[in-house]
Amino acid sequence: MNIQADRNSADRSSVKGRKSEQAVFSWVEIFSARTQLVVLLLLALLVTGVAVVYATFKNRYLLNELQLLRGQRNELQVQRGQLLIEQSTFSLEARVERKAIDELQMKVPEFAEIVMVRYE
Repeated sequence: MNIQADRNSADRSSVKGRKSEQAVFSWVEIFSARTQLVVLLLLALLVTGVAVVYATFKNRYLLNELQLLRGQRNELQVQRGQLLIEQSTFSLEARVERKAIDELQMKVPEFAEIVMVRYE
């Protein structure tokens, strides 16, 4: 009977071991809907975190590019202003000459007709 009792106790302990293993897996519930929801939410959190980092990087990159373009715009505006001044300077002489020829019937003298006057 002793042998029979040992077998029964061994069977009981193996059954208890299996039950405890099943209890651990049932407690953890790896494949339950709740665990899958938590994993899904963690993945969503990770994706949104990466998206925030990317958006911040892109924002800073575009802000830097905007500053560079504003600097170029200012330089081009300065150049444009200088060119407009230069154009008005050149066009002023041509305008005066054209008006003198058209309205006053003046002409450019020949080289031989030019007299140099010294002021002393």
